[in-house]
Amino acid sequence: MTHNSDPSTTADAVEIERIARRARALSLRTAFHAQDGHLGADMSAMDILCTLYFGVLRVGAQDAADPDRDRFVLSKAHASTAMYSVLSLKGFIPEEELETFGRANSRLSTVVSTRVPGVEFSTGSLGHGLPLATGAALAGRMDNSARRIVVLCGDGELQEGSNWEALMLAGTHGLSNLTLIVDRNLAQKGASTEDINALEPLDDKLRSFGWAVRHIDGHDVPDMLSVLRSLPLAERRPSCLIATTVKGKGVSFMEFDLSWHSRRLTRELYERALAELDGGNVR
Repeated sequence: MTHNSDPSTTADAVEIERIARRARALSLRTAFHAQDGHLGADMSAMDILCTLYFGVLRVGAQDAADPDRDRFVLSKAHASTAMYSVLSLKGFIPEEELETFGRANSRLSTVVSTRVPGVEFSTGSLGHGLPLATGAALAGRMDNSARRIVVLCGDGELQEGSNWEALMLAGTHGLSNLTLIVDRNLAQKGASTEDINALEPLDDKLRSFGWAVRHIDGHDVPDMLSVLRSLPLAERRPSCLIATTVKGKGVSFMEFDLSWHSRRLTRELYERALAELDGGNVR
């Protein structure tokens, strides 16, 4: 049975929080049945994704080809079960298709792919979503379109040089139609971002490149709605929201545990996680 819904992009915070719990449960189910995925990254980004898709972005399954639709780029492509779960709830793909995740010949690959309706760019090699989004923002300006471009990057990705070229270009051209959200969970595979290749002071670095910057709580849906609906942060500047998040957010035994970057769920842990999120209503 399909449980897809298509709420408008004006959903309130309470409804978005309900959708995020449901999307987390779907992501868990998808990863458990495939014995694959990156649940720590999925849970970290889920509140941001749901706020964007159900509260902010002008994009839907019925107008997926509208040239003036907003564009979203998931640069942290390994958070694929989160993205596919949200696209399912938004009506882009059938919920049943989530069961094919990671299988041979499935279009639901373990990193997001444009074979899936609603995915604007394939971003399987991390560190390239922001350059793609910057190009899309330049194109939008040349088209005199009101469409917005939003890209979600993991903080570990910002260690890639291609991102800093894009940051310079977006600042140089004052791309106020471009928003970068940094999923700042301070963690990457196996260690803290600050131990591997420190990013701080990230806000000062971004401002020096011509960006307007604000810190937000990436799990505070009411505040994110308010900020995202009032963008840009400044005229003639690209906007960056540094979103403080918790890797594994929403599942008690995953939170702050770096082993859940790509760890597999046992049935016992799967049932326990579902009970915490959804009362066990998703199987």
